[in-house]
Amino acid sequence: MKQEIRHFHLFCGLGGGAHGFNAGHARVGAMEAEFRCIGGVDSDPAAIADFGRAAGVPGTVLDMFSREQYQTFHGREPGADWREATAVDVQRGAGGERPHIVFLSAPCKGFSGLLSQARSTTPKYQALNGLALRGVWLMLEAWRDDPPELIIFENVPRIASRGRALLDQIVALLEAYGYAVAETTHDCGELGGMAQSRKRFLMVARHQEKVPAFLYEPQKRPLAAVGDILGRMPLPGDEAAGPMHRVPRLQWKTWVRLAFVEAGSDWRSLNRLVVEDGNLRDYLIVPDMHAGTYGVRDWAGATGTITGNARPVTGSFSVADPRFTASTQWRDGQAYGVRRWNSPTGTVTGQQAAGQGAFSVADPRHHGAPKHNNCFRVVRWGGESRAITGAHGSGQCVADPRGGHFDAECGVVEWRAHTGAVAGKSSPSNGRFSVADPRPSMQRTKGDHYVTGGHYGVVPWTASTGAVSASACHDNGHWSVADPRGFAGGAPGNCLPAATDRLVAMIQALDGTWHRPFTTLELAALQGLMDPEEQLELDGLSDGAWRERIGNAVPPPAAKAIADMMGETLLLAWAGETFVLSATPVWVRPVAAALSLPGGAA
Repeated sequence: MKQEIRHFHLFCGLGGGAHGFNAGHARVGAMEAEFRCIGGVDSDPAAIADFGRAAGVPGTVLDMFSREQYQTFHGREPGADWREATAVDVQRGAGGERPHIVFLSAPCKGFSGLLSQARSTTPKYQALNGLALRGVWLMLEAWRDDPPELIIFENVPRIASRGRALLDQIVALLEAYGYAVAETTHDCGELGGMAQSRKRFLMVARHQEKVPAFLYEPQKRPLAAVGDILGRMPLPGDEAAGPMHRVPRLQWKTWVRLAFVEAGSDWRSLNRLVVEDGNLRDYLIVPDMHAGTYGVRDWAGATGTITGNARPVTGSFSVADPRFTASTQWRDGQAYGVRRWNSPTGTVTGQQAAGQGAFSVADPRHHGAPKHNNCFRVVRWGGESRAITGAHGSGQCVADPRGGHFDAECGVVEWRAHTGAVAGKSSPSNGRFSVADPRPSMQRTKGDHYVTGGHYGVVPWTASTGAVSASACHDNGHWSVADPRGFAGGAPGNCLPAATDRLVAMIQALDGTWHRPFTTLELAALQGLMDPEEQLELDGLSDGAWRERIGNAVPPPAAKAIADMMGETLLLAWAGETFVLSATPVWVRPVAAALSLPGGAA
């Protein structure tokens, strides 16, 4: 026997909660629950467009501010077409139907720890916080003659402290309308078996006349690993995955910070770095080093020969030691957090950047280490050469300062000096039989191969090169260009980006993993809004707007787990049962009291 359970959503966002409730399932005896969403309201038109796709029913754009709240929050009067929402507007948002369950997820910015205490107390954010109380009141007035059986109000955990006075008013309001109320917390990741830990505040209210049954706690499941989700997705930047899977363009200084964050840790890793006069004391970041200078060896690999002059600046004499001690102060959601591939991530929030939370991962799927084979390497006269191998031309050259002071092969004498005796075996390679002629192009005529051959020719950036032949090389034609793009930040010779330059970089950490921020699509998958093999379509084209709506969403797997237990509670009530044994504990003692005892008495 099918029993329909209708659910309605205030401050519905993109519809994550509605999507999860639609998938809910419950059975008591011969009765089986069928969940159906009857609507949702939100002030964001883009979120409402997303809601229609997620919930399978159109949503309603509705601003629930009072006029005074609107003026305080926006700092101006509303437009001529704006009017205060009423209980009738809420009824219309539900298609004129009455819900059995109402799910509220009011704006949480004013309660979040991401906002400073000082800013949270400003009139602007107090007006935003007041939406929670006004939304509850409008909902209660909409169905005061036939109240919903269950009401679920969820928010960030800090609302229990920052919003204590507001919660007390909401509890008093619910009790005045005949509800018993209890407060608790839950972890969305554990309820939904997700790859993130997401702690949330939960207020549960049941109408005392309609619901006498217990509410049991949903079964907790172990957290999944980040790699379990991301490993099933294409590599970031794959065009086939769509624009939501592009790697974010971060500031160069953010990429550098990510490079120094240890996998499984967060920004506290940066505290281990020694900074003197604003610069790193123990590290030097340079565009490229081909001579092994500052070389860092793999922990499992072998180092080069240790010489008497061995220092970090003279060769590959450093090692990437994996035995770091993880920070004992680490907490979820910290800036520059880099997650291990096989661990869950922290809460996915509406924040957008790698520097605003644990939104990066140590991805082992990079394309391999770069190769530096010392080609054309020239050793300083006072330095030492690398090991002599059978591979000629791999860095076995020296900058010899003794020019003109020894009778060596390939000698070049000055124009006014005399050459050595010219022997029968004379050639540039066996004596000083060449001369530095200061008369370039003298006695050269048009068509002379020396003039037109372009040996070692460097073409200006604004000029055109000649025809490129199959044998083109740097020493047989004009095949080189004077590229002015070798520096950034305004200082010629500096080949590194400026600190605030935005770019996409691949940072390969010392442990061989790729430290990078999550893509927008990956955040949606971690939030449970889609399967990793699927694509997601959200309204608009802004990564920032997408990320905010994704972070504000209720994870569908967690919502489904709550819906399952809510559905069972309603079926028990409709069957006349007030108690049933369950393999799971009663969902927090205060909630058990609220859902079973008259008046919410403990």
